[in-house]
Amino acid sequence: MKKIINKFWSWVLGKTTIDEKVVAAAKEVKRRVDLVSQEVKDVKKAVKEVGKQIGDVADAAEGKPRKGRKKKNVK
Repeated sequence: MKKIINKFWSWVLGKTTIDEKVVAAAKEVKRRVDLVSQEVKDVKKAVKEVGKQIGDVADAAEGKPRKGRKKKNVK
């Protein structure tokens, strides 16, 4: 009886596509998590850059000369 039930259960699972859908959904979730983590890293890098340059705004308000790359004379 146990063999018959196991064969029937294997047959039923073989006919369903639920397993494939679950695997596909898991792959899609993993892909999206990877994309989100990359974007978070990019945002983190951009925020660090803003943090480094925020002091330049205060210096500009005080009238200090600009730091960094010098302006090119465009004619």
